[in-house]
Amino acid sequence: MKPLRIGTRSSALALWQANHVRKALAAACGVEPEIIPIRTAGDRLQSTSVAQVNETIGAEGAKGIFIKEIEDALLSGSVDLAVHSMKDVPTETPSGLAFAAITRREDPRDCLISRDGLTLEKLPQGARVGTSSQRRQAQLRRHRPDLRVLDLRGNVDTRLKKVAAGEFDAIVLAVAGVTRLGASHRITEILSSEVMLPAVGQGALGIETRADDRDTSALVASLDDTETRACIAAERALLRELEGGCQIPLGAWAYMEGNGEIFFEACVLSPDGAQCVRGEERGATAHAEAIGENLAGTLIAAGADKILRVARRSAGKS
Repeated sequence: MKPLRIGTRSSALALWQANHVRKALAAACGVEPEIIPIRTAGDRLQSTSVAQVNETIGAEGAKGIFIKEIEDALLSGSVDLAVHSMKDVPTETPSGLAFAAITRREDPRDCLISRDGLTLEKLPQGARVGTSSQRRQAQLRRHRPDLRVLDLRGNVDTRLKKVAAGEFDAIVLAVAGVTRLGASHRITEILSSEVMLPAVGQGALGIETRADDRDTSALVASLDDTETRACIAAERALLRELEGGCQIPLGAWAYMEGNGEIFFEACVLSPDGAQCVRGEERGATAHAEAIGENLAGTLIAAGADKILRVARRSAGKS
């Protein structure tokens, strides 16, 4: 069999994730692919605000800002598989590509990293909290409207340096990313889902292949985690129904309960956090997508569509 090539972003976190998959394939199949770093539009625009990104490449283009160039390389045959953070993946997969595996999910929650070791509740009034995510910003504003929630761009290492240097009193990051980079000792507090629901797909890695490359797809399928795949399917079905992009204030978390059913909770917020619609759904893994679609319907009936229309306008969306 020809040597396999993994396409990935070139950030430290993306390279960790690609190496994790490479090692897992070596252990499971005796195949150790080469890693091919690819620079994406998202990497080139790391210091650009969300509004500027939308203005530069358009809101639709922004949905695939971290993976388009990698998928192009996969389609052209320059690489044989690609490793993505599922929270970066738009709901529509390009024709000719498929996700042969979604690996076991890490902790999907968000965490607070504060300069002085203070939890979210103990941060002083007016404390500067940094995050580039509208989802995180809206939930922070809802929970602590007295905080100064500021835009923060850059990779994980850059963000950690900014809080250490005193540019921010605290920052919010994904637990999985911080842990994968060996910086879990920096975590001040893991935020509960009551305070901060994560992004769709957060903490899960997807391995994408060409749909007609049966040999590679079969190898990669050995890394698939069926429970994670079902939960991610529910979350992405909800996202698809709400037609939300990665910058819409939408929090969602589906996970397996002890009885083997999926429990799914989600919320839609206005950017200022003043309005929030929240709901939950549960059901069998065989009906994962229906669970997500049903929850989307529940949220829409409760007024989420009105909130999302306003959020899209404020984000420059049509």
